[in-house]
Amino acid sequence: MPITEGNEIVKCEGADGSKKLEYGGKVILAPMVRIGTLPMRLLALQYGADIVYSEELIDWKLLRSRRVENQILGTVDYVDETDGTVIFRTHPKLERHQVVLQVGTSDPQRALQVAKKMEGDVDGIDINMGCPKEFSLKGGMGAALLYKPDTVKEILETLVKNIPRKAISCKIRVLEDLEDTLALCRIIENTGVVALAIHGRTKKERPQYPNRNDVISRISQQLKIPIIANGGSKEIKCFEDIEKFREVCGTSSVMLARAAMWNCSIFRKDGMLPLHDVIRDYLRLCVDFDSQATNVKYVIQNMIGELQSETSWGRTFLGAQTLEEICAVWELDEYWKEKQKEFGAQLHQGSVAGAMAEMGSCRNRVIEMPATFLRKHYKDTELPNCRKSWDQPIYETRQEEKIFRSIVTLNGMKFTSLPGIDANAFDPKGPLQHHEADEPSRPC
Repeated sequence: MPITEGNEIVKCEGADGSKKLEYGGKVILAPMVRIGTLPMRLLALQYGADIVYSEELIDWKLLRSRRVENQILGTVDYVDETDGTVIFRTHPKLERHQVVLQVGTSDPQRALQVAKKMEGDVDGIDINMGCPKEFSLKGGMGAALLYKPDTVKEILETLVKNIPRKAISCKIRVLEDLEDTLALCRIIENTGVVALAIHGRTKKERPQYPNRNDVISRISQQLKIPIIANGGSKEIKCFEDIEKFREVCGTSSVMLARAAMWNCSIFRKDGMLPLHDVIRDYLRLCVDFDSQATNVKYVIQNMIGELQSETSWGRTFLGAQTLEEICAVWELDEYWKEKQKEFGAQLHQGSVAGAMAEMGSCRNRVIEMPATFLRKHYKDTELPNCRKSWDQPIYETRQEEKIFRSIVTLNGMKFTSLPGIDANAFDPKGPLQHHEADEPSRPC
């Protein structure tokens, strides 16, 4: 099993002769909810990360998705069949051999179904066993698994046995008692996983608590598989600090969450870049891969922190509602326009112009349009309810599980926005939106 040195992605032989991702000597982007989408993962790789994790994705959500090869973007998309939103997007060339899917699950068979469904598009499957949020705990996922060693064993053994071509791993938090933590880690190692990531805080401890680097070190001394140290963002201010953190923890690899979220160029050996340069690099990737404006805004808000209210450009950014407007703050609005021309009408199935042209032949169906309502773009006399020659708009909202889909009937035609268009943030009536509540961002 040859292993090379340095930052090159290292592979080792699997039991069936296939190549597996290897975790020794790596610097890794941690899974972070709403942060670890394709643009951030590609940005981390661009700056020097060796491996990147997806945000935690829940098993049942992935199981209700369908795989779509996006010819326009060059990506593989897993699309939610209930509302058409993209759950997971990967680029088979730009992050191949470096991307790990993190799954939230409490059931071995659901975990296996997800792994079988997606193993062709990722290089590793990681099980989240550390998320302390209520949503995960109530579902028996995340940190709830820390106290269910039998379930942990069954999930991991099921994946290792049935997905031999992919690297299976998990990520945990430490327990209050060192011996209990060591016992759990030995159970995990004996399942045959290729690596174990450890966040050095307990389920109850939040970022203000010190990371238990000594506990991670003790675990690393007693296990043979690669241990990935996590939780040291307060200690890591530059690239050199990554190695210091690794040495303190005595591990083979380091995983960065908040430090990478604040300034992803932390992965650069040649030094960190100014924050505005990082944001521009991130925005170009968001434009390249058609990211949703609300999520892009959320990520940048986490990057700039208090600057969004303390600076004039930050306040301008806060008022931005579309990806074009966000790009304009960093003088990338022309780049956005050029990309939109490049994508053309193919990017969104049913542009506004295309939908209007079809009006005569689609009286009995709902027309999907990428139409976000921006009140400032309209005069009072241009609003639908001010058109005296038209009937008043009729709104209908339908619910399928947690998904809400609203349809407006106007002048005899039915319209709805494309999935992911966040109309409700801008329109008091919120007429044209698919919506599913998201939890606040968190390291997984």
